[in-house]
Amino acid sequence: MAQFPSQSAEIRVRILIAAELPGVAGLWVASWREAMPEIDFDARRAWFIERLQGLHRKGSVTAGAFDGAELLGFVTIDPAAGYLDQLAVAPSAKGKGIAHRLLNEARRLSPREVVLDVNADNTRAVAFYLREGFAKAGSGVNPLSGLKTLRLRWRPPP
Repeated sequence: MAQFPSQSAEIRVRILIAAELPGVAGLWVASWREAMPEIDFDARRAWFIERLQGLHRKGSVTAGAFDGAELLGFVTIDPAAGYLDQLAVAPSAKGKGIAHRLLNEARRLSPREVVLDVNADNTRAVAFYLREGFAKAGSGVNPLSGLKTLRLRWRPPP
């Protein structure tokens, strides 16, 4: 299995337990509010918590990146399918390699493939995934927002 380097010794990434899942909602709202301020993500908080819990019941896991007790970001992936459903970083932690660390954890959990859908207008996220070795694999529409999405896929080098 490929190894991906860490960015910082102080930051640790670990799998969250079920009781911690509702606690990531505030970070999710703040991250999305910054990325797409035209959408009311506070109104979607309950939906998000329910979605995350449902994903876990079906086998997904969520890993959080922590600096001490502070949650800096999280990633949710289904290791069997390789589908990355959520990756969010606290606005104050952006640009510090947290998304890279979380993506590496997703790759560790699903080493054969990672697939995700990203809002096509979220240029920062699209650029990040392309820099991380993802390739465009399709397009679609987000059923909640009606916005165009891109399907991106990462596979390890042969």
